[in-house]
Amino acid sequence: MDKYAVFGNPIKHSKSPLIHQLFAEQLGDTLTYEAILAPQNEFEKTLNAFFHAGGCGINVTLPFKEQAHELVDMLTERAKLAGAVNTIKRLEDGRLLGDNTDGAGLVADLTRHNVNLNGARVLLIGAGGASKGAIFPLLQSGVSQIHIANRTVEKAHAMAEYFSAYGQISASGFSDIPKGNFDIIINASSASVSNAVLPINACVFEQATCAYDMFYSKTGTPFLAQAKENNITIHALDGLGMLVGQAAEAYFLWRNRMPEVEPVLTQLIRGMQ
Repeated sequence: MDKYAVFGNPIKHSKSPLIHQLFAEQLGDTLTYEAILAPQNEFEKTLNAFFHAGGCGINVTLPFKEQAHELVDMLTERAKLAGAVNTIKRLEDGRLLGDNTDGAGLVADLTRHNVNLNGARVLLIGAGGASKGAIFPLLQSGVSQIHIANRTVEKAHAMAEYFSAYGQISASGFSDIPKGNFDIIINASSASVSNAVLPINACVFEQATCAYDMFYSKTGTPFLAQAKENNITIHALDGLGMLVGQAAEAYFLWRNRMPEVEPVLTQLIRGMQ
């Protein structure tokens, strides 16, 4: 039986086993998928043991995505640019292919909600790994420009420079974000994780029609509350759809079959209520 798993530390909270179980049921596939707690200093050893025992593929979550990037034999273009790997596939010759499906999951979820990406102007808040994984897929989807805003301005400028060859990218701190020039505002920072309100001026929401928080919570997030206070009500979206979307991309990489996201999302939301 084909074996898959998600590696992380901590890992108990992961919804990946349920998501992939539902994908397999939906497509009539027979497989196993487990959550594996990898010791902080033994990720490589744990990964090798899994694949040597016949594992077919894994998902990688915090804090091992950057380490996974260094351990695989081959990288997709989006994984190279992200500098992080969240999905690994064992190829027929035994080599390990690393991919990053996070940005693709974001784009798929925005598209699922009929958010127009073609020519869109995007404000991306945060300059960490989540932002880095999203920029190339967003540019590929047709957005016309991305402005990165971050508390540490130097990190925002460094990321803009890193991706400058792929599209129109600019950067700033929180206090000098260009006002009212964005169609889509995406929170890729950790602010919602700590229940913090972002120190951004309300005027940045003026022309926006979509606010997207990569974090998800059944009680909502401070960022989405902020967006709704500034009249973004049609597309105020959290990251649960992105979570399922990136998992679907991983499943496709492993098995060349794309599962439907909607029924899995429905079941997850029902379980959170």
